[in-house]
Amino acid sequence: MNEMDWHLLEDRTKLDFVEVEGVKVSTGSRVRLRPRKGGDIFDLALAGQVAIIESLEEDYEGRRHVAVVLEDDPGRDLGMLRQPGHRFFFSPDEIETLPQEQQ
Repeated sequence: MNEMDWHLLEDRTKLDFVEVEGVKVSTGSRVRLRPRKGGDIFDLALAGQVAIIESLEEDYEGRRHVAVVLEDDPGRDLGMLRQPGHRFFFSPDEIETLPQEQQ
């Protein structure tokens, strides 16, 4: 991989917000995880969990991704530092907004 390829990997588009159920969510928003059926073991384990959005990104094909850390993860600070195992990715249609009173 040459130097230009590395720059392409680092130049992900950061988003200010994504719309979920007609509501704008952004970094720091609390959401409930609702992974699609047919996922992997992590999807089963994370379904229904409350998470905090760490970042919103768009890939080179225009797909939007929501990076989250679990609210009750004792290693949540590691996820905020982008360490593996404490940060998970979902599409906007796999999260649901929480009512204002739960935030």
